[in-house]
Amino acid sequence: MSDNEVKYLDAFGAWLRTLGEDAQQLGAVLASPDAASGARQAAAGGLNYLFKSLDLIPDGIDDIGYLDDAFVLRVAAAQAEREGALEGQAGAKRLAEEAAIVRDFLGDSYDRLDKYVAGLRTGAARGRTVQEIVGNETMLEEFVADVKGFASSYQAPSFSRNPKNLIKLRAFFDAKLPR
Repeated sequence: MSDNEVKYLDAFGAWLRTLGEDAQQLGAVLASPDAASGARQAAAGGLNYLFKSLDLIPDGIDDIGYLDDAFVLRVAAAQAEREGALEGQAGAKRLAEEAAIVRDFLGDSYDRLDKYVAGLRTGAARGRTVQEIVGNETMLEEFVADVKGFASSYQAPSFSRNPKNLIKLRAFFDAKLPR
């Protein structure tokens, strides 16, 4: 196994274990009244993707089913950081920094993922648009409570440190992301 494969497998396995906590870190950005509007929208879009993903039927990719969610949360955190400082948001800042690993792993496809995640700001999941979440205090509170509920009930799936999973993951993103 190459050094890069080891790096990716170590990082991605850790991200699967911390997905619930990571969602809460991005939820803290969304819940912060001091965060810039664009940062809150980026956080809401990434978290909405997570819930939409949870509501879909399994994608059939053994061992890596939640990794797209982990990637999206990191890219959303990086976008939130670009939109406004993540001061006092150490967890979200860490996620934004880890987007560099996603960029390194995906190479040229990273820009497609970044664009896709930016487009999530116009999407909806579970009947809630990003604009409604950010603009309606009651909906925001319910959404943040849903994020906390997910985090408390999340059980990390098994993750095989097989380099073939990296090939599967790249193929998944190549097929999923718009050109």
